[in-house]
Amino acid sequence: MHTQDSIPPWYKQFWPWFLIGILAFAVVIGLGLLFIAIANQDSMVRDNYYREGRAINMHLGRDQMARELSLRADFSIDDITGEISLTLDGGLEPLPETLQLDLIAPTQAHKDRKSLLTRISGNQYRGQLDTGVEGRMYIDLSDPQRVGNDGWRLTDEKHIQLGERYELVAR
Repeated sequence: MHTQDSIPPWYKQFWPWFLIGILAFAVVIGLGLLFIAIANQDSMVRDNYYREGRAINMHLGRDQMARELSLRADFSIDDITGEISLTLDGGLEPLPETLQLDLIAPTQAHKDRKSLLTRISGNQYRGQLDTGVEGRMYIDLSDPQRVGNDGWRLTDEKHIQLGERYELVAR
């Protein structure tokens, strides 16, 4: 006669629980990633591609104007006070009373900083940052009174460290 070994029920075996565990783990990880994606929305996505495309052409004209005027600027950011000291050189006459300095973090919009620089004498400008900036930044210097194709722009990418001196040259 043939004797049968008693097979335990499925819920007492290892493999069904192993497979259920993998599925449960995948669901928990998926919900965690969904929560992270909703909580930290990507600031890099733009809604209006047409307007952005037109702005690129406008920026190229502003860069060309800076080259024609042979503009260059040197600036530094004080590591204690956050004061920006800038010197603007080139064939720009008359010199603007204010300049706009934008420090743009490539992937983190909350680290972007803007400062309005005021002319204090000759080609010297001063401005103030509320909070310090460090790391890789896109730098954009322009005259806020002359926008669009009438304006100029100096731009570059730099690794900012407070207390250092940086140079922007028309390219």
